Amino acid sequence: MSDAAVLEMARQALYVSLLVALPLLGASLLAGIAISLIQVMTSIQDVTLTFVPKILAVVATLLLAGAWMLRVLLEFAERILSGFPAWFA
Repeated sequence: MSDAAVLEMARQALYVSLLVALPLLGASLLAGIAISLIQVMTSIQDVTLTFVPKILAVVATLLLAGAWMLRVLLEFAERILSGFPAWFA
């Protein structure tokens, strides 16, 4: 297996992991910003207040985008595993 092939697989793995993680991280970020704005407007300074809405936002995003995320991961695994015999030829 050449160095270029290893680097290409690593690049693809990083791309797929970023692609799968971005919706969840984005939902968490948006929920955190919304809660922070509400805390600023109401002068509530409780640090633990942001955890429940963030968890709910991540779970809702996972329910909405979970099938797509799973499909992306399975396609990547299929590409990697289908090339496996060629690595040792």
